[in-house]
Amino acid sequence: MKSFDVPVMYRSPLISAIKKKRKEADRMKKDFSPTLLDFGPMRIYLARHFGFCYGVENAIDIAFRTVDENPGKRIFLLSEMIHNPQVNYDLRSRGVQFLQDNHGKQIVPFEELAADDVVLIPAFGTTLAIEAQLKAIGIPTEKYDTTCPFVEKVWNRSEVIAKSDYTIIIHGKPSHEETRATFSHAAANAPSVVVKDLKQTMELAKYITGQKDAAGFYNEFAGQYSEDFDVNQHLQRIGVVNQTTMLASDTQGIADYLKGVMQDHFGLDETNIKERFADTRDTLCYATNDNQTAVTGMLDTPADLAIVVGGYNSSNTSHLVELCEEKLPTYYISSEAKILSEQTISHYNFHDKIESVTEGYLPQKETVNILITSGASCPDAVVEEVIRKLHGYFPGAKAFDELVAEFA
Repeated sequence: MKSFDVPVMYRSPLISAIKKKRKEADRMKKDFSPTLLDFGPMRIYLARHFGFCYGVENAIDIAFRTVDENPGKRIFLLSEMIHNPQVNYDLRSRGVQFLQDNHGKQIVPFEELAADDVVLIPAFGTTLAIEAQLKAIGIPTEKYDTTCPFVEKVWNRSEVIAKSDYTIIIHGKPSHEETRATFSHAAANAPSVVVKDLKQTMELAKYITGQKDAAGFYNEFAGQYSEDFDVNQHLQRIGVVNQTTMLASDTQGIADYLKGVMQDHFGLDETNIKERFADTRDTLCYATNDNQTAVTGMLDTPADLAIVVGGYNSSNTSHLVELCEEKLPTYYISSEAKILSEQTISHYNFHDKIESVTEGYLPQKETVNILITSGASCPDAVVEEVIRKLHGYFPGAKAFDELVAEFA
C-alpha cells in the first residue's frame, strides 16, 4: 500500500512501534485482540486497529504539500480537511482559509475567489455542483483533490448499478459532507434517496410495499431524495451504498432488510433477487470495518472503562464510542487536555451533543484496566499524550520509556 509523508508532529514513536510489531506478526489481519501496555497498577489495552487511515493520510499529505509548494498564494479548503480539530487548526495556522462550515454554510463567498487561488477538496469529497462552480471560476479541482479513494469507490459502485437501472439507497447522515457528496454523484446517474438508519429504512419500505400512500414520501423524506423522484416507479429496483464512516453492521442490516422486503413483495428468492436488488457489499470501507472489528475484539477484555479519542464531529469516532458504550463506562475526548485530573474528566456526549464533566472516572483499585482506541482522523501523537497523562496518575507505574523499549 502507498505510504504518505505525514508531518512528524502527528506521529508517536510508541504507537508506530506497536503497529509495526502487530503488522509483522499478523500480516493477514486475522488477530483483532488488543495490545497490552502493562504499566503495573495501570494496564492499557490498545485496539488492534485505530488512528489515521489511508484516506486521511492521503489528504494530510496532499494538503501540507500544497501549502509548501504554493508560497504567496491564497489557499482555501472547501470545509474541514478531516474531522480532527488539531489538523484543521494546523492548516489554519499555515494560512489556509475555509470556504464553508461542515454543514455547507458559506464562510467565504465563491465570488471572492480568483482563478489563481488554490482550493483543496477535503477527504469527504464534494458535490458536482461545487466542482462546476470552481471550474467556472477557472480553478482546477483535480490537482488538489484529497477525496478518499474509498469514498470514490462508493461513487463508482453507484454509477455501475445505476447503469443497470437500479435506484440508489444511501445509508448516511444527510447533512454530513460525505453523504452530500455521495448523494450528488449518485443522483447524477440514477434516482437516489438517503436513509439515516434502519428505523427510517423501515418507513421507506412501506412505500415499496404500498403500506403507505406515495404522496406522503415527499414530506417524510424532504431533502433526502433526488430531483423528479417518482415513488411509484423508482423503488422497483434498488441497491444500497453507504457513507463510509457509518457502522458497517448497520449498513449491512439495512441492506439485508431491504433485500428481504424486495424478496417478499415481489416473490423472489436467491436465484432471481438480482432482478430487484443489487449486491453492493463491496462499498464498506476497509478502515471503518477494521477499526470497528478491533473495538469488538477489544471489548472481550475485562476492563474498568474505555476512552475513545477523536474529533467531536467525527462520524467514524462516534460509532466507536457507540460500540464501547454497550459494554462499559466510555469517555469520548478530543485530546489529553480533557483529562483534567486523576479524579475529573471532561468528555463529549455525542447523543445530546454536549460536553460534560465526570468525577471519579478512574476507579480506586490496585490495578486499573483501560481500553483505548481512536477515530480514523485522530493523530497517534494525541493518543500517546492521553496515555502519558493517565500514566502520570500512577506513581508506582513502570517508566514510560521502559515500556516503549519493549516494542522497539
